[in-house]
Amino acid sequence: MRYSSLLPDVIRIADEASEKVLHIYQSEFKVHFKEDNSPITAADLAANDIIVQGLRRVARDIPIVSEESAEAPWEERKHWRRFWLVDPIDGTKDFTQRTGEFTINIAMIEDGEPVMGVVIAPALKEAYWGVKGEGAYKRDRTGKARHIRVAELRDSLRVVASKNHLNEDTRAFIAKLGSHETVQAGSSLKFCRIAEGHADIYPRMGPTCEWDTAAAHAVLAAAGGKVQTLEGEPLKYGKENVLNPWFIAAGSWYL
Repeated sequence: MRYSSLLPDVIRIADEASEKVLHIYQSEFKVHFKEDNSPITAADLAANDIIVQGLRRVARDIPIVSEESAEAPWEERKHWRRFWLVDPIDGTKDFTQRTGEFTINIAMIEDGEPVMGVVIAPALKEAYWGVKGEGAYKRDRTGKARHIRVAELRDSLRVVASKNHLNEDTRAFIAKLGSHETVQAGSSLKFCRIAEGHADIYPRMGPTCEWDTAAAHAVLAAAGGKVQTLEGEPLKYGKENVLNPWFIAAGSWYL
């Protein structure tokens, strides 16, 4: 399958969801909580509807896994070689706190690997996308798109960290890196900051789900970076348990 042929449609779908999400973001919205006590808003559900319906029109035969949709049973999912993996809004806490650092994420997974990804930050008016073997791009707030690439080897690391999930295990890992600069970013933008060369490494010693990371993982990989478990294995998708193991995302020179 030529993923680049689907990319314009996927970007268009993400842009449509972004417009709806931004409208809600700029209004008085209510915050509800799911069974796991994670927040959810009307924006999550509206974006999910737009994305799922859009992807079905573009490629009806490719199944969809989304954080905000009923999950297909493992007995069905384990036979999928290829599927969409969607997080309608990653960083709902950033959304509710109005930091602007939340994203819309759409990925294509094939044989456990994210081969195409689109990440849009509606409030920042930034967009990222990447396709395996074809490079990664960033569209800025002026609408101009440019090719992006991870940074080259540096003497001092720039470590990107979560503002909401910086736990003691992550602090201990960062401390072992020695001299470094900390770059703050929310949601899947942490991967994107590495992809565009503004940071070098993102260690995550805490829970994430596959839909939290897949799209930005694809962008980072297309930009020359890698995402690995602490055991040095590639971060895989399409598992029975959708929780990710702890991982490190970085420029390829580090991993």
